[in-house]
Amino acid sequence: MNIPSNWRKSSYSGAGDGNSCVEIAHSTTHIAIRDSKTPARATLTFPAGAFTRFIESVKSPHANTRP
Repeated sequence: MNIPSNWRKSSYSGAGDGNSCVEIAHSTTHIAIRDSKTPARATLTFPAGAFTRFIESVKSPHANTRP
């Protein structure tokens, strides 16, 4: 996958320490994630469908509960 150039930060990233966060970019088939403090270092890429399932599981109200 070619790493996309459309990197963006969360709207929750403010001044100061908020400028150091995770950035995300997307292509038609993949999602890329990197650390904004060191953007030239490793980038994680995921198939779009797998990343969508991950985000939905994090949003689930039962994601952090144990049986």
